[in-house]
Amino acid sequence: MAELNTGDGGGGKGKKVRSKKQNSKVDLTAMVDLAFLLITFFMLTTSLSKPQSMDLGMPDLNDKEPPILIADARTMTVLIGADNKLKVYMGQFASPIEVPKDVIYGKGGIRKDILEKVQSVPVTMGDPKKGLIVLIKANKKSKYKNLVDILDEMAICKVPTYAIVDMTKEEDALFEK
Repeated sequence: MAELNTGDGGGGKGKKVRSKKQNSKVDLTAMVDLAFLLITFFMLTTSLSKPQSMDLGMPDLNDKEPPILIADARTMTVLIGADNKLKVYMGQFASPIEVPKDVIYGKGGIRKDILEKVQSVPVTMGDPKKGLIVLIKANKKSKYKNLVDILDEMAICKVPTYAIVDMTKEEDALFEK
């Protein structure tokens, strides 16, 4: 049982005789019980933050369907290299519409390029349903964080179609320079 003693106010050695005061006792048991009930209540009713994940559809490796032909003007390729390096080009690597250029991560770099292409590709194709397609290719020396950053950029820019594809030897050679 928890209690609070305030001490006695009784007389000591002195000339006047005073009456002895009673000790005041406050029972704190109910307050301690209430505190534990509140702690238990908030522990049980509070939800912890849940991890968020992004849905990513991966192709079946055993599927042997013929490749789908896509217009070069719709295809943007993002190359992720080691040391946070990033290159972007439009079209095919052998005959690009825009030559591979170095880009930085973030709002003024890759996001700006992606947003421009998201808006310009449907106009170029003459059909609003034919949007931008982004191919993401990561070097074996690239960091996982960089791939996640690019996937975040796809979500931020609302790119309708994107895929993670293996990098070719020729594209990998761009980062060795």
